[in-house]
Formats: sequence, C-alpha cells, structure tokens
Amino acid sequence: MSSSVRDSNSSEFQVSEFILMGFPGIHSWQHWLSLPLVMLYLLSLIANILILTIINKEAALHQPMYHFLGILAVVDMGLATTIMPKILAILWFNAKSINLPECFAQMYAIHCFVGMESGIFVCMAIDRFVAICKPLQYPSIITESFVVKSTMFMALRNSLCPLSVPVLAAQRSYCSRNQIEHCLCSNLGVISLSCDDRKVNSINQLILAWTIMGSDVSLIILSYTFILKSVLKLNSIEAASKALSTCTSHLTLILFFYTIIIVMSITHSAGMKIPLIPVLLNVLHNVIPPALNPLVYALKNKELRQGLYKVLRLDTKGS
Repeated sequence: MSSSVRDSNSSEFQVSEFILMGFPGIHSWQHWLSLPLVMLYLLSLIANILILTIINKEAALHQPMYHFLGILAVVDMGLATTIMPKILAILWFNAKSINLPECFAQMYAIHCFVGMESGIFVCMAIDRFVAICKPLQYPSIITESFVVKSTMFMALRNSLCPLSVPVLAAQRSYCSRNQIEHCLCSNLGVISLSCDDRKVNSINQLILAWTIMGSDVSLIILSYTFILKSVLKLNSIEAASKALSTCTSHLTLILFFYTIIIVMSITHSAGMKIPLIPVLLNVLHNVIPPALNPLVYALKNKELRQGLYKVLRLDTKGS
C-alpha cells in the first residue's frame, strides 16, 4: 500500500493523497503526449494574449461583442492553466502525487471555468440575437452595463454552483485505493475511489450538469432559432449571408465545445473498454477550445485580422 495512506484515529486507513496515473493503458510511453499538449498549451496562451492585446489597443474593437471575446480569452487561459502544469509534471517528472485539498481545488476550478465558458457562449449568443433580430434596439440593450452585469452573474453562478462538487467529494471516506487512472482530478474519477456510498455525488453531478449546461444550451438553441427565423425572412440573399457570417465563428466554437462534452458523457456512461478515450477527450476538452477559440475568431473576423496585422506591424493593405 502507498505511503500516502495513513492510519486514522478510528484504526481505519485514510488516504492523504491521490496518485494520478496519467493516461490509462499507455503509461510506458505517455510522456510522448507532452509534445502536442505543451504546444497546444503555449498556443492557447499566446493566441489569447494576442486577442486581449488587439482588443485593448484597437478603439474600434471596444464593443460588447469584443468585450465578451476578451472575457472568453481570460477564461480559456484559466481553464488550460488549471490542468496543464500538473499534467506536464506527471509526464515530464513523474510527479503523480497530489494531496486531497489540491485535488479538490483543481476539481472545483475545472467546473468553474467550464461553466464560465459555457456562460460566456450564452452571452455571445444573446448579443448576436439582438444584433440580428433587433438591430435598432441593439445600442440600448447591449450596453457596457449589460456586459458587466451578465459577466458578474455568470462569474457568481459558476463560482457558487460548483462548490457542492468538492464539498461532497471531501465528505467521502477514501480508505483503500488512491490511484486514479487519469491525469487530472475529475469528480467521477475521485469519488469512484471512496469506500462509502457515493450516490449523492453522482446525483449532484447530474443536477449540476443539467442546471448549468442544460440551461445554457437551451438559451443558445433558442437564440439561434430566432436568428434563423429572422434571417429566412430577409429578401436579399446577400443580406442573409452577411447576417449569418457574423455567427459562423461563434457557432463553430459552440458546436465543438458541447459536442466533446456530449461524447465524453456517452463514453463514460457506456463504460468503454478503452478508458484512454474518455480520459483523452476530457484533457483535450480543457486545452483545445482555449487554443481554437482565438484562432477561429481571428480567421473569421476582419476587424480582428486587421488589429492583428497592426499589432504585428504588418501591412494592412488588402485585408
């Protein structure tokens, strides 16, 4: 038994730390995964810092839509940084141990940042809905005050709601196994090691997923349903195409973000014989969107491209 299991006053063994084994089934060569992962992490940091710099420097981008994009950039960097340093420590230095408070803190941070990203996608969907369906009212509805209030609401929601996850996990008794076949402290992976009834944890995870992700997805679908109806009423194909083009980057990121969550849920519920797949999806879900989001917006948005050229001191002619 690991030295991280100590004898408690009740003469039962109590785990004092967990061992993150990394990627199941490929422990002998998993260190090779560090190369693409560190490249994705660096890309996410550099790309999001560039987005923030461009939005800050360009007065033309001081608009609600770009403010939300800037907030998304901060959230993306927080999400990637929550998991990548520990994963790289495991892959490079075999630093697999993590004490319980650190593990529960990481668990909480992951839930916070994922929920916050989902919430910002909702705010951006509402922004596009008002811009396309109520263009004359847009300046009076989507104001600086709206950006601040909606961001504060999302930050408050995603700080308070996930508190139940680490609190309930900390109440479980971990008295035997302490090896987690994962490279991060996922809620379900941790509580699967508990020696007592963990039904309340599973129910709480399900309720949390439906109340946060379920409500966010519903609002996004509703917003884009109204957007589609509004676009279909336009007589000009050119006008319809222009209206939809402002949404393509946002929709691309939304579909990618939620598709991975759905696939992760299905693979975990199905109890796949290859546990590597859900673990890898879990890691990639926390590192690919932060790297992908700024790239998609930069490629799809002319104003951002022009701002990028200026920041990099490139010629803006023909952009």
